[in-house]
Amino acid sequence: MIVVVGGSSFIGVYTALAFASAGFEVTATGRNPRFDSFYKSQGIPYISFDLSNPADLGKLPTEGVEGVALLAALLPANSTSDLNETDNAADYIRVNAVGTANLLEYCRLAGAKLITTASYADVQCSWSADEEIREEWPRNFKFTGDHAAYVISKNAANDLVEYYNEQHGMSNVVFRLPPVYGVGPHGSLLVNGEKRKSGIEIFIENAKASKPITVYGDESVVRDIVYVKDVASAFVDAMRSDRAKGLYNIGSGCPSSLGEQARAIAEVFSPSDSAVPVLNDPAKQNGLTAYRFSIEKAVRDFGYDPRYADFKSLMMDWRKEEERGVFTDLFSS
Repeated sequence: MIVVVGGSSFIGVYTALAFASAGFEVTATGRNPRFDSFYKSQGIPYISFDLSNPADLGKLPTEGVEGVALLAALLPANSTSDLNETDNAADYIRVNAVGTANLLEYCRLAGAKLITTASYADVQCSWSADEEIREEWPRNFKFTGDHAAYVISKNAANDLVEYYNEQHGMSNVVFRLPPVYGVGPHGSLLVNGEKRKSGIEIFIENAKASKPITVYGDESVVRDIVYVKDVASAFVDAMRSDRAKGLYNIGSGCPSSLGEQARAIAEVFSPSDSAVPVLNDPAKQNGLTAYRFSIEKAVRDFGYDPRYADFKSLMMDWRKEEERGVFTDLFSS
């Protein structure tokens, strides 16, 4: 059995379904009761579970647990704290670090493997357009901004993963993820507690409305974006692998520029055969730094093979899933 902790999260839903499609028995957990009927329709049990509440560990199954996919977390994108007024660093530690520690002990007692995630911002100050991010890089992150406490909490959590691997001979895994795209709750996000419409949503909305897409700043900035279905497949492959252990980059292996991404969205989502124009306003900065992932280690150790590496193929499948409506309805407020 695979227990997906955070089954009501964006990546968690896709991951639970990927495990089920691969023939695993799955139990999903989450805090949102709306997901109970969805999982019932998929034949998957759903448990009300709060990662920050140690007492909820007693709700989890204790027999036949092969692995745990941990996708519950407190993220900057859903944190309401304005750092000019208050600080919620303790909440990040309580949910992300202490919650992971509790689940690691649960996995040790159950004889299960844990797979969780890391923030790619743990090496943010080393990002480069020329050199691929590799797993052996030392941490180099910012101690300011709304991501700092989050990164610190995830670093602590992932140090505990390594501790359990070394101290207790476990084979737990950490995935370092870039931005993960797919049909889900991407319409808006919180930045330092302030709600803002996401860039990807603005691009898609403009294309659908036959309006030009404007790319601010340097449109040649290259970033690695990964599709949620490829991430979900990586969870399945790493769980099956006897070799998978420690930190892995899970990217597309095919980074694309901001301009290329905008043009792909224009081609896929424009309502007519003629794509909306993509404009560039270099005077307005986009605040982005170039980065690219090496996925060589994941390919070697558990055969990671992203099917949607090309950004246009990613967006084409996104559109198909939108039209199918399952995930759109599930994540609608």
